[in-house]
Amino acid sequence: MEPREFAFMLVRELESLPQQKTAPMREVRRRYSRMLDTEDAQYVLDTAQAIVDTDKHRWTAYELIAGHAEAYRALDRRKLETLGLGMDHWSVVDSFSRTLSGPAWRDGLLSTQTIHDWAHSPDRWWRRAALVSSVALNMRSKGGEGDVPRTLGVCEMLVDDHDDMIVKAMSWALRELVVHDREAVQGFLNRHEGELAARIKREVRNVLETGLKNP
Repeated sequence: MEPREFAFMLVRELESLPQQKTAPMREVRRRYSRMLDTEDAQYVLDTAQAIVDTDKHRWTAYELIAGHAEAYRALDRRKLETLGLGMDHWSVVDSFSRTLSGPAWRDGLLSTQTIHDWAHSPDRWWRRAALVSSVALNMRSKGGEGDVPRTLGVCEMLVDDHDDMIVKAMSWALRELVVHDREAVQGFLNRHEGELAARIKREVRNVLETGLKNP
């Protein structure tokens, strides 16, 4: 079966589910991932791209790649930017960033320069992707071990960006870093007291003081 046919079969099955809920949809995706176990990296990447091209259930495309070691290791800037082309909602960006670009950055498949280029993008969704990619560096449940320089490096670049999507993403990035280095996060807040959006300061300070975003 050609990758495009395989992709359409997956999308059709997802669309036919009686309820569009995460658990049954993810079970379908897992079953298709098992079917791809014996395929090579290019087949998986082509399948994922075909799903992205339908602009439906993009998260399944990203998870298919993440679940296939060879396909994941084949990622680079060009492939990732193609897979992310047309992102237009926070949920798609966060899936892309947490599942692919963040881990790829963490694992050395994607350069810090690429993340910085995204942070400078005129497209709000690529700027959000730069910030959310840092979450993978710090989220312990996903293998993050903490990375103050790279996380704060991206935050520094977007400190005066008050787009709502960026503000929420920066709050998230900083809150994930608190677990690894409270002092570094507090220092960042102090340095940028006059630039940061009120929401960032409130939520991150809440976590520093109580452990909760909204106590």
